[in-house]
Amino acid sequence: MKKRIGAFVYWTPRILSIIFLLFLALMSLDVFDSASGFWQIILGLFMHNIPVFVLLVILVISWNYEIVGGIAFILAGILYAAFIIINALNTQFEWYMLAWFLQISGTAFFIGILFLIGWFRKKR
Repeated sequence: MKKRIGAFVYWTPRILSIIFLLFLALMSLDVFDSASGFWQIILGLFMHNIPVFVLLVILVISWNYEIVGGIAFILAGILYAAFIIINALNTQFEWYMLAWFLQISGTAFFIGILFLIGWFRKKR
């Protein structure tokens, strides 16, 4: 039973991170909706995927060092929450901003916590 729990704690944050990064990359495909030129679309796609590239590097590092993934994903969730709050203060608050916060920051927090749990278990 302990071996199954250990495997669950090991694999769950890694698999969820991959799914989360694919979700974020999927959301960047909205640049194809505009009537822009080829190079503008490529630039827009690159700009939208910068967080995906950064989190992908963090995932590769945290594959062996869970503490990095735990701290980085929690910080990514805090950073996105700060962007949402700043955007809500500069514009009128809309309820869909709360859904964005829960989907992106909540998932990043959850993945970070799972990485920290794995790190604590490995440390013991």
